[in-house]
Amino acid sequence: MAETSTAATPPSTPARGAPWRAEIAGGSVSAAAAVPLAIGYGMFAFVALGDRYFATGVLAGLVSAFVLAIVNVALGDRTTTVYAPRVVTTFALGAILAQNLLPSDARLMVSADAALVITIMLLIVLLAGFFQFSFGLLRVGSLLKHTPHPVMAGFQNAAALLLALVQTGNIIGLDYHVPLTRILHYLGATKPLNVAVAACTCVVMWNAKRLLPKVPPLISGLVAGCVLYYALVAVGLEEHLGPVIGEAPPLQASLGHVFAIADLVQRPDLEEIAWLLLGGSLSIAVIASIDTLLCARLLEVTTRRRPGDNRQLMRMGAANMVAAGLGGITGGVNLGPSMVNHAFGGRTLRSVLVNAAWIGATMLALLPILGALPRVVLSAAILVIAIQHFDPWTTGLLRRLAERRGRGWETVIGDLTVVLIVAVTAIAADLVVAVVFGVAITIVFFLLRMSRNAVRRAYRLDEFHSRRARDPAAMEILAREGHRVLVIELEGPLFFGTAEKLEQFTEAVIDGSLGCVIMDIERVNELDATGAATLIEINDRLARDGCELVLSGHGNRAAVADQLREHGVIAALPDHRAFADLDRALEWAEDRLLLAELGTVASPQEFPLEQLDVFAGLGPEQIARVAPRVVRHTYKRGDILVREGEVGRDLYIIAKGTASAYLNMTGEGRPTRLITFTPGTVFGELALLDEETRSATVQADGFLVCYVLSREAFESLAADEPAIAIRLLANLGRELSVRLRRANRAICHLSL
Repeated sequence: MAETSTAATPPSTPARGAPWRAEIAGGSVSAAAAVPLAIGYGMFAFVALGDRYFATGVLAGLVSAFVLAIVNVALGDRTTTVYAPRVVTTFALGAILAQNLLPSDARLMVSADAALVITIMLLIVLLAGFFQFSFGLLRVGSLLKHTPHPVMAGFQNAAALLLALVQTGNIIGLDYHVPLTRILHYLGATKPLNVAVAACTCVVMWNAKRLLPKVPPLISGLVAGCVLYYALVAVGLEEHLGPVIGEAPPLQASLGHVFAIADLVQRPDLEEIAWLLLGGSLSIAVIASIDTLLCARLLEVTTRRRPGDNRQLMRMGAANMVAAGLGGITGGVNLGPSMVNHAFGGRTLRSVLVNAAWIGATMLALLPILGALPRVVLSAAILVIAIQHFDPWTTGLLRRLAERRGRGWETVIGDLTVVLIVAVTAIAADLVVAVVFGVAITIVFFLLRMSRNAVRRAYRLDEFHSRRARDPAAMEILAREGHRVLVIELEGPLFFGTAEKLEQFTEAVIDGSLGCVIMDIERVNELDATGAATLIEINDRLARDGCELVLSGHGNRAAVADQLREHGVIAALPDHRAFADLDRALEWAEDRLLLAELGTVASPQEFPLEQLDVFAGLGPEQIARVAPRVVRHTYKRGDILVREGEVGRDLYIIAKGTASAYLNMTGEGRPTRLITFTPGTVFGELALLDEETRSATVQADGFLVCYVLSREAFESLAADEPAIAIRLLANLGRELSVRLRRANRAICHLSL
């Protein structure tokens, strides 16, 4: 799980000429941060056996940190990753010991002494390492790393909460271990001076980056707490303080664990707890694997080095197996010290070996001194780490909920629900059960979110038109008859979970006045057989009522377009009424309305110069003065009149035919149609006002006749006939005003 870094402010970048100096600095400082964490996490592994096994856990934590580093480097890890016991796996081991092994009525457990129980725990660690190695070998890591984030957040928050609560006994100064479930009964035995030592440790560690920026906060907190603790002991207040960790077993004892495990597996009565061993080790393996992959991914952001998901699991599994044989517990990536290592100059595996050397020296020479470390000081430091360990993404969701920022409350509440369920299940039941349950709940919430109504919005054609420019008479007809065309915009997946709601919505909005329904699927990202069948059923239902179904928007969705064809939706539509985008479908529907009202869509004849709107208000004599300056041009289908990016100097007035303006005509993907110009309309008018480049490409849709007025001809007209030029500019301004109003309405409509 993610863990707040204990990094101090790094020194300046190491010089190229002294790489060993930087590697030694990184490895040494990271070891100073890693040793207390290995001790702190390890000391709770076997505490259910009694207080005197605190120190056994301390040695197990240090052994793990040392062995994991050596084995990972030996197996090919070339990163600067530091390894140590992890809070989540240590608590999982402790939970298996307290909740499964010790209460068991199996003959082996009834007669087992503490040494045998520890050997059984080490066997679980060994089996967990084997499963972890198998996960990597079978390439399960590629799947585990994609565990839903709410599940991981719940898991991390549960571990942080447990890590904080389990420090309570040491912080209030109890001389013996008390189960977390009974700690409230012992609050009356609180030792205020012990709590004061804990508070001093927490305050110093929390503010260490500001007070001592070049010293890891963990070290600052431990030193301050120890100084205060032993100052109080020196003045005779020892009885008002909690105990120290205690004497650790000799390091040589670790070498005998491999033989003890070998003897254990040969015992016939081991079969009685076989399922307990397999279930517990599998739980540890899953949790350790997820934790390792998540921490490695977070560390990759800092180090820019990727160890490889499945190879990392294989190395970690093998290292945990070796650690178990030497009396160590399950470990993983130590995120905080790894960042410290990189910050202080560690760039190769040499820094990891330096780190391991310091941990080895600690076990050989400093283990007796570590036994004198006050439990309250270490627990206070771990408490700060636990508080920093809470998932920031979860707190961000809670802040959004409290401040009522943003949208998507169903998603926020759903994610927080998953986090809470996983956290509660992890604390009250089993960690693997929590992960499996959390993934299942996440899938359910996802399906529920995906199953909401696929209809984004619906509107009539009289509210929103195509980009085809039409004369005022045609626009009046569309405004009057546009209610007969209904547009339904869909979004998200159209599958078995949303198909029924779409069918119900369509049934509710269909009435006798409708002549056409446009179903826009541009925002549909998935279509299954049920969704396709629903579209066919809607088409059949509309056809029975004399209404036509039109599909639009599949041009940008190649996969959806293929599914439409494969499931027979396109074939089911008469005349294959499917358009690449909504604008073309709207234009088709408008043409149908105009054809029904006028018997034709557009006048086929060529407009003479005097009937064009841009020359409105000019008399015959004024038209005669303009005519010599205007050049008549004809174009065939596909001809380019204006090219995007080129400098324009001509104004075009369409007398017959149509032309369309496009963006991205030469780029990748399908070009976007901005507008279609019809007879009487103009384009390129800005060429008369400036010499900027063209903003779009204009292409002839078919045979086209245009009158072209160049900038030079307009300047000549303005010099010779200023009144005509002013009238011409006024007419162009009116045309631009109409287009601007339509564009504003379109933008407003699309933003809904």
